[in-house]
Amino acid sequence: MITGKLPTRTKTQTHFFEFLVVWTARIVRARYQQSALGILWALIQPSATAIIFSVVFTFFVDVNTGDVPYILFSYVALVPWTLFSNGLTDMVNSIVENMNLVTKIYFPREIIPLAALLARVLDFGIALALFVPMVLYFQRPLLSPALIVLPLILLIQLALVAGLGLAGAAMNVFFRDIKYLLVLGLQILLYASPIIYPVSSVPEKLMPYYFLNPMAGIVESYRAVLLYGTFPGPALGLSAFLSFCALAIGYWFFKRVEFQFADLI
Repeated sequence: MITGKLPTRTKTQTHFFEFLVVWTARIVRARYQQSALGILWALIQPSATAIIFSVVFTFFVDVNTGDVPYILFSYVALVPWTLFSNGLTDMVNSIVENMNLVTKIYFPREIIPLAALLARVLDFGIALALFVPMVLYFQRPLLSPALIVLPLILLIQLALVAGLGLAGAAMNVFFRDIKYLLVLGLQILLYASPIIYPVSSVPEKLMPYYFLNPMAGIVESYRAVLLYGTFPGPALGLSAFLSFCALAIGYWFFKRVEFQFADLI
């Protein structure tokens, strides 16, 4: 028999997602409301970096990208990298930055870092939209059957960022050095991922270890689908496995220690 009341579990889930949406919208409004350029910053960061890389790796250091202009080659990798680096940074800092809310109101604490990540997905979508006129300008193929797997690649990347971000946000409550270590880690990982160079530049003997970095397979998959119109290779499967393992471990650790947040912050 169906009654007018939802089961408690369903109510809880509904409230969780409502709070998540509201908090995500709040972050987006706060970020752009008092900014002169507003949402254009979502385009400026990857675009400026791609231009700088293009100058350096076209005129000073030769990086072979075949028949693909370097700015297009780098931009298609910088967009997901920006989502990764900004999303992870926002998540790690999110609990500490909202200490007043954490100490006064009870709610699932994971909403705060997850909302920080979801707010960056909007930036990702805006930056990715710029890729369309760039492709048309350089007269590259725009549509291909491989585009069907683009949401899957994004899902895998979000799982990776969410897992690392939840663990990082929790650890940052206990050890404030985490945010400084994150900056160093992101700098190292940038060069350990195929952002500024093609995977073909990686020595063959290092290839099995290279793809233990999940972002390597994720970035290469974005490039395959968006730039070459081909389906991702086996590296995406390894990235998916590692990403969802990171999500499971990160969520477990966050829930394991979240009861201590209010006392430590």
